[in-house]
Amino acid sequence: MYFNNKILIGKNNEKESCILLDKANRHGLITGASGTGKTITLKVMAESFSDAGVPVFLADVKGDLGGCCLEGESNENIAKRLDSLKISDFPFKKYPVRFWDIFGVAGHPIRTSIDSVGSDILSMMLGLTEAQEGVLAIAFRIAKDKNLKLDDIKDLRILLQYIGDNKNDFITSYGNITTQSIGVIQRSLLALENQGADKFFGQSELDIHDFLCVDNDGRGLINILHAVELFKSPDLYASFLLWLLTKLFNDMPEVGDLDKPKMVFFFDEAHLLFNGMPTYRLKQITQVVKLIRSRGIGLYFISQSPSDIPDEVISQLGNRVQHALRAYTPAEQKTVKVAADAFRTNPSFNTYEAILQLATGEALVSFQNEKGEPEVVEKVTILPPQSKMGTIDDMTRNKVINSSLIAGKYEETLDRDSAYEELDKLIREKIEAEEAEKLQKQEEKDKLQKQKEEARLEREKEKAKKNDPMNKLQKKVVNKAVDKAINKGLNALFKGIFK
Repeated sequence: MYFNNKILIGKNNEKESCILLDKANRHGLITGASGTGKTITLKVMAESFSDAGVPVFLADVKGDLGGCCLEGESNENIAKRLDSLKISDFPFKKYPVRFWDIFGVAGHPIRTSIDSVGSDILSMMLGLTEAQEGVLAIAFRIAKDKNLKLDDIKDLRILLQYIGDNKNDFITSYGNITTQSIGVIQRSLLALENQGADKFFGQSELDIHDFLCVDNDGRGLINILHAVELFKSPDLYASFLLWLLTKLFNDMPEVGDLDKPKMVFFFDEAHLLFNGMPTYRLKQITQVVKLIRSRGIGLYFISQSPSDIPDEVISQLGNRVQHALRAYTPAEQKTVKVAADAFRTNPSFNTYEAILQLATGEALVSFQNEKGEPEVVEKVTILPPQSKMGTIDDMTRNKVINSSLIAGKYEETLDRDSAYEELDKLIREKIEAEEAEKLQKQEEKDKLQKQKEEARLEREKEKAKKNDPMNKLQKKVVNKAVDKAINKGLNALFKGIFK
């Protein structure tokens, strides 16, 4: 609930706990066990940021956040909660929503080029080893050096084919390229394509400014990524969100500290972002988290436990909401202790015990004060959302999609000339040249063979003539006649001389 440049998240009998709007880009964390109220907290924050004129982006992995586009309704539980919070003026309302879906089914398609994703994040999507990742990086560098545009999967696939067929031409300039690594990458691309990722790669490419919109009343747009299907492929889900974070960082200009964020980005199921992440990549992400607030972007991570977030990242999160945790094992008890130790102690209660005893809808909160310092932890009841809770039907969703100002902008896939067309032409020309050369060599070989055959036949013909009995008899008769003529001539000559 937004008022006086503050976002009211929760209350107790003594105090209101609010996020200061000019401290909202100091990032945040929402944690708690399943069913303790994390989604409600996320929704209250998203609605409040919208009321403050701040666009938000969030992923809907359960399909129950679409109700933001409809006006909420009071019920017994909400009325009881508002009464306990002593809130009498609580208007229910709908919010400006834009639905997105990388598969283009339950929202506007989100597309980007292979080039824009880059080899690092694509390697995560493909689950490549370090050696295979190196080969993929070489492929991207070759494409850049040859000015080849990598728009979609078919562009990358034909590039890898071209490199594999001509790897000896590239090894000395770019490094070792193995046929085995190329084969693994090709198979991984096929698996990614089978997950539907081919719909994500291509043109028209997402314009990040389509997230940064406000409605006619100045309320920020709530961008909801329909991630029910996407979440079934956790690696693709995590890689997509990391790409989006990187794109925001690269595309947004430096603005310094603002009165309010330009946008707030919620990472639900944030543990998936960091599972198995190598150290060097974690350093890159940590650097982005540190610097992106100067772009006016606030990041809020949602997960079950604070231990799901690396220490390097969690140290950058200044606004925290902790819902209940369960601790039945020593490992779980250690997790609760870590969560409790992350707060400034409140002498009024034991933080560790409070985390274990929180009811659904209650939370421990600590937000940054005017000086940018974390406040003492407070135990509060979280406000209810002002929009509808739960799912929406397809008719309502389609109505929102079709009435959007960007309806039709991304729905059509553009297939421009890119690496596929250039390399396909090059490969076909090479094949045609090889076929022509092969044909010429065959013709020369056939001609030489014909000449040899003709020479052989001539030799056999001559030999046959020599061995022919009639030919021998004729030769004998001719020789006799010649000898007789010679002898006759010689006799006549001698008679003339001695006459």
